[in-house]
Amino acid sequence: MIIEIKVPTVGESISEVSIAKWLKKDGDVVQQDEVLCEMESEKATFELNAEKAGVLKILAAEGATLKIGDVACTIDTDGAVASAPKAAATPAATPEPAAPAAAPQAPAVNKGTIDIKVPTVGESISEVTLIKWLRQTGDYVERDEVLCELESEKATFELNAEEAGVLKTVAKEGDTLKVGDVACQIDTAALRPAGKAQPAPQQSATKPAAAQPAQQAPVTAIPNDIKATPVAAAVIADKKVDPASIKGSGVHGKILKDDVFAALENPGVAIGHELFGRNERREKMSNLRKTVSRRLVEAKNTTAMLTTFNEVDMTNIMAIRSKYKEVFKTAHGVNLGFMSFFAKACCFALQEFPAVNAYIDGEELVYHDFCDISIAVSAPKGLVVPVIRNAESLSMADVEKKVLELATKARDNKLSMEEMTGGTFTITNGGVFGSLMSTPIINIPQSAILGMHKIQERPMAINGQVVIRPMMYVALSYDHRIIDGRESVSFLVRVKEMLENPEQLLFGKDPVKALLKV
Repeated sequence: MIIEIKVPTVGESISEVSIAKWLKKDGDVVQQDEVLCEMESEKATFELNAEKAGVLKILAAEGATLKIGDVACTIDTDGAVASAPKAAATPAATPEPAAPAAAPQAPAVNKGTIDIKVPTVGESISEVTLIKWLRQTGDYVERDEVLCELESEKATFELNAEEAGVLKTVAKEGDTLKVGDVACQIDTAALRPAGKAQPAPQQSATKPAAAQPAQQAPVTAIPNDIKATPVAAAVIADKKVDPASIKGSGVHGKILKDDVFAALENPGVAIGHELFGRNERREKMSNLRKTVSRRLVEAKNTTAMLTTFNEVDMTNIMAIRSKYKEVFKTAHGVNLGFMSFFAKACCFALQEFPAVNAYIDGEELVYHDFCDISIAVSAPKGLVVPVIRNAESLSMADVEKKVLELATKARDNKLSMEEMTGGTFTITNGGVFGSLMSTPIINIPQSAILGMHKIQERPMAINGQVVIRPMMYVALSYDHRIIDGRESVSFLVRVKEMLENPEQLLFGKDPVKALLKV
């Protein structure tokens, strides 16, 4: 009997969800109430469970967006009964080693030639770019084996084989494909090559403790800041190669297996870093880079953008951070950074000067009674701008926790569309890269952006005395169509005053009490 497993109702206002990750594979025997996959709504992550025991058939791929009530998968309850005798017979057959294959083996599954299509990867993503084929036409691939790397404007992901068979590539590297386009085909009727053992999923299911360390050990040898494919990571661990000495040729410097072999053939040479060369190379722009480029040009061409500057004496903020950083971290579990001070100062100033927190919609001005602060983050794939919602109502600790959460997601390419849309004002910090002064570009449709910069010790005249103070230049780029010069300058002066007198941000005269307040 085939039963359908549908997306359940998860909230009164939730109409659709996306499949984040399948925890079981197509064809697996699952037990009743076993977790099948993880799903994400716009507000939470939850699990989908098996209603009955049986054989799983996956109908929606990872990343697919489903409506409430849509069928995510089916379970053949008769398959659970049919699989029982096989499970019982397995131990008896285990002691007898399988003889090496002397001839091609018949395929385990014969569905003829199947199309491998570009899956749905996000509600607003309509096309992707094929970055690199990891397997080539004529290769025999196993089910779930990674075939190629695809890139959308937001993230890089992998395309896997739905069944075992012989691969035929259809799209070329660099091609732009629509969601649903055929990237390749697999001939499932093809014979398995001689000597290529067929994987036994039953063994990995019955012995998870033995199989898991063998798969994960090579990956732990790669530092977090170096990316490598699973095969490359395995070779690096096996051959004991220093990953830092390898120049990755994959997307955004990811190390591929060929890069490792090249390093082994040229010991002591950093591949790709020959001195005094005059080589040049061309790379197709990523979808993310094209989107950022288009929006920046649009901002320059559609706004009357000006920038006003000021400088902030960071002495008091640095003294507070130095004195209370350990107390703050113990109380809240996060570091007390500069961003929380700047975000809170901007929130107060935005409420005092509402035009800076507004935008133009046709012939109307749209004002906001809330402050959704966008934080510019340099991620591995490029600039992203996640949003801290209602920053005006958050404590310093809440702001720091949100900044850490969003920055981590940006680094891991796990930001959702919801987290990157809808901000009312942006803060960008070029100082982390050493920038002393810049003119940031407005993040349209917003009307203003604040630029933070490097803290530089400079001689300042204070009460008739020359003293050395830690100073930061701050810049406010704004749309002169909606924000007048008086408002822009007054806004920046207000931010400066609050940063130089941070006790105003801490809601009281006792900074310790305020810092410990949740």
